[in-house]
Parts: sequence; structure tokens; C-alpha cells
Amino acid sequence: MTGSLDAVFAALSDPARRLILETLGRRGARPAGDFGVVLPHLSQPAVSRHLKVLREAGLVTVRAEGAVRIYALSPTALGAAAAWLVALSAAPPGKSAHGEPRLER
Repeated sequence: MTGSLDAVFAALSDPARRLILETLGRRGARPAGDFGVVLPHLSQPAVSRHLKVLREAGLVTVRAEGAVRIYALSPTALGAAAAWLVALSAAPPGKSAHGEPRLER
């Protein structure tokens, strides 16, 4: 797995970040402040940190509209992770998603 996929799966490991992605997938691009409604148990600085992790992993894009930051889902990184999972599920027994021998325990 490449470093970028590591970042994607690390970002996806957090339930709050998955909820942010689900919200963007269902409702489309949103201002950063809207996520406080979706994640009321988190402070705005905590939400901002989650958005930063998602942005750095390539899972979301951000654009400025005046003083407001608008976040949108970026399908590229999700597509790469999905392709890796599909390749893994289709790999022959004993081989990795890329055809290399799997490590045995």
C-alpha cells in the first residue's frame, strides 16, 4: 500500500471524519461551520483539525468564498482506496492486491 493510501485509510479510521465524508457525499459541498451541527459533541477547532486531516489525505477539497471555507468531497482518493480494496478482494489466495506474495503469520 502506498503512502497516500496509508493517509486515506488513517483518515477513514476516525468515526467523526467518516461522518464528515458521509455528510459531504449526501448533501454536497458545505461550509466548515455546518459540521458543528453534524458533530455537536466536537468543538469548532476539533472539527477544523478533522477537516485538515481529510484535506491532507486528499479526501476533501476546500475553496474560499470570502471568509467562508467550503469543503467538498474529492472522489480521487476514495477511488484509489476503493480500487485497492477491489484488487485485494480479487487477488488469488496467497497474493497481495498487487500480485506480491502475502506475508504469513
